[in-house]
Amino acid sequence: MTLDSRHVQILPKPPTLGGTSAMQAAPVRATAIPSFTDALRAIESLLMSGGQRTARQNAWTSVLEDRRRAKARVEAQRVFESAASSRS
Repeated sequence: MTLDSRHVQILPKPPTLGGTSAMQAAPVRATAIPSFTDALRAIESLLMSGGQRTARQNAWTSVLEDRRRAKARVEAQRVFESAASSRS
């Protein structure tokens, strides 16, 4: 592996005290820690091809649509039952 200028980081010279270098703690760099969901999506993108990912998304969309239709069906049944009981 060869290094080029994009991979080399030049650090400033440490300060000196009376000609000798002073010991200092290394600077702490904040890095974002990905969430569990982000990590799973990254793994999924590595393991699954685009077609499989699209199929999975389509399947989930279908599940959500089925749930919406089931909720609407239950609501319609309640309305019909309410209308039928009010006629009696």
